[in-house]
Amino acid sequence: MSGAMNPALVCIPTYNERENVEPITSAVLAADPRVDVLIVDDNSPDGTGAIADQLAARDARVHVLHREKKEGLGRAYLAAFRWGLAAGYQLVIEMDADFSHDPRYLPKLLDAAKEADLVLGSRTWRAGAR
Repeated sequence: MSGAMNPALVCIPTYNERENVEPITSAVLAADPRVDVLIVDDNSPDGTGAIADQLAARDARVHVLHREKKEGLGRAYLAAFRWGLAAGYQLVIEMDADFSHDPRYLPKLLDAAKEADLVLGSRTWRAGAR
């Protein structure tokens, strides 16, 4: 754990995300050097957790939290928030493994957080919407 190096932690809950875990992790890390990644795996039977461990072994910015069983997205995020705060991260960001949240917007999100206590992103946006 090393929240002192990077101020933001991107939490990515996984369950049977074998195909997505490496591409989403790589995309998040490439999007902004100010972020680390925490993969929260709920004991995926497809081997997602083992892939996550391999990613963490190759890159110090990647961390893995293994949970014993599938407990749902909300509980995965709560576990990730506790982990991130205990590790000293200043910001904790939620992101799904299926690319429904686009990592290319992370720099804008981090920049906005410099001036706000809470920053929200959306999966969808319509022109003209405010």
